[in-house]
Formats: sequence, structure tokens, C-alpha cells
Amino acid sequence: MVRSLWTAATGMIAQQTNLDTIANNLANVNTQGYKTHVNEFKTLLYQTLQTKTTTANGDQKPTSAQVGLGVRNSAITTIFKQGNALASESDTDFMIDGKGFFAVRGSDGNTYYTRNGNFQFTLGTNGNMLANSDGLPVLSTTGQPIILGTNYILADVSVNKYGELCYPDAKNQPQPIGISIGLFQFNNPNGLDKMAETLYAQSAASGQPINEATSNLVDKSAIYQNYIEGSNVQVVDEMVNMIVAQRAYELNSKAITTTDEMLQQANNLKR
Repeated sequence: MVRSLWTAATGMIAQQTNLDTIANNLANVNTQGYKTHVNEFKTLLYQTLQTKTTTANGDQKPTSAQVGLGVRNSAITTIFKQGNALASESDTDFMIDGKGFFAVRGSDGNTYYTRNGNFQFTLGTNGNMLANSDGLPVLSTTGQPIILGTNYILADVSVNKYGELCYPDAKNQPQPIGISIGLFQFNNPNGLDKMAETLYAQSAASGQPINEATSNLVDKSAIYQNYIEGSNVQVVDEMVNMIVAQRAYELNSKAITTTDEMLQQANNLKR
């Protein structure tokens, strides 16, 4: 009888984590470059009540009797589906069409990856550096910060779909200046470690980053200026998932209440 108490408790704990994930998705519905997270569950151990045996007449029983001991969260998977393209008035907003990631250099010197293309030029000692909203430098295809000299008029700088920074020539035609925004892919993006600020960190599970500029093993992504990728969270789906999680939580709570009532009735048999 007590087994059902603990089994239902594991269900309530798992659904609480599920609800936490759904709440995080809804909280980031307007976060640029955010990707939906989905909970995955797995069963816990099974207890064998009766093994495969024979009946009194010697007939073989084809199945055993096993009872499950609950559920737990096995993983929280990221859905890397393309988000909506949102038009922007900023010339330093960029959207990736494909599986690539922008790369930025963190304050700790490590490289992090993101789908959020909300960038700005910041004036530094060496010139104008392209950075994200937190001031982290955006990296080029060579893995170096993108820095333009003060001789460039930033309003005239454009970026083509290949990620090349262009500047008007004498005929006012944009020409590549030899610097390209780096795009990187991973064999297993779900293996990336999630960080704050929509950043991801490379891990052993994700594999090494694949530089799109130097590799022919991946499909090249395109970059679109004056657009930014929105969150891929579907509010209606999340609301439905929330209802399902709430009902599952209520059912597990009801199982605990029912078990308590059965135990109470068993204790009252002596009276």
C-alpha cells in the first residue's frame, strides 16, 4: 500500500519539473533566438511480484507480475526549430536561416554560441567592434573579434547573405572588405550546455564546432540583415502542455489521497 504513495510522489515531482520547463518557455516567448525546451520522462525500477512459473496443472504462465515504482525526468531537450523572422530597423540585427550559430567570446575568454543576432558596434581602443547586447565581441570566420577602423562610416556598412561585411566603393556599390561573420554548426546541438543570455557552450556531447566557412560537410546557412530570429515557442502548445501537466499532477495527488484513505480504513478495522 505504501508503494503507491511513493510512486505518486515521483509523478508529482516529475510534473513539477515539467511545469517549471513550460513556465520557462512562456517566460521567454519574446526572447530573441530562444529555443523551446521539452521534458522527457522515463520509468523507474520495476518490482517483481511473481516470476514466470507454472499453474497447479503444470501449464506455463506466459507472463510475470511486475509493478512499476514511478517516473523521473530523464532529459530536457531543446527543439532547434527555426524561429519566426522579425523585421528590424537596426542595421546590426541579423538572422540566421539554417542550422548555424553565431560565436561570441565571453569575459572568461571562452567561446560561446548563440542564435540571437541582436548586435551593435561599440567603440573601443582599436576601433569599432561588433558585439552582442552584453558587449561580448562577435567572432569572424577566423575566430577573431570583428573590428572596423574609425575610417569606416558604420551607417554605410552592410552584410550580405554570406556574412561578408561590405562597404561602398567609388561607384557606391557595396564591396566585401575581407571580414565575414562566423557561423558554426554542431553534429549534436542538443548536447550543447545551456547558459544564460541565450548562449550555449560546447560540450563533449555536442562535438567540436564546425566552421561553415572552411567545411564542405554541412549545408551553409544564410545571414539576413535587418531581420532577427524570434523565439520558436508556440504559446498554444505550451498552454495545452500546461493543462496536461496540471491534470497529471492532480491525478498523482488523488492517488496519494486515495492511498491515505485506504490506509485509514485498514487502521480502523480493529475498532
